[in-house]
Amino acid sequence: MSRKISRELAMKLFYQIEMTKDYTIERVEDFIEENSHENFDKDYILNVGSKFIENKDEVDEFITKYSKGWKLDRIAKVDLSIIRLAIVELIYREDIPFKVSINEAVELAKKYANEDSSSFINGVLGSVLNDTQK
Repeated sequence: MSRKISRELAMKLFYQIEMTKDYTIERVEDFIEENSHENFDKDYILNVGSKFIENKDEVDEFITKYSKGWKLDRIAKVDLSIIRLAIVELIYREDIPFKVSINEAVELAKKYANEDSSSFINGVLGSVLNDTQK
């Protein structure tokens, strides 16, 4: 199973959560069930989804702190979803190297967001990494 495919699905889950404002573990479980025909790491999706829901306030505080004046509701939902996923990986997944999380977030931005998003996302995540490494 490709982590890249699983990460892409996780980003879509985070987007769906944000759009519906359904920050529940049931939403994560339903998403996994709805996508059960796909070949992905269900444990990864469940883990990052539940870690985000459990720690949403902390994750969003990092984004607010390092998004240079952008309020959460002004950040494009795709960008926000990518950043949230990467922060969950950076903080709560010790098995994923920091460089991989940031690089994959930038790649997702290049695929799904506008042309300025990848540098914005890279900047926010670099600042979060520096903060958490102190």
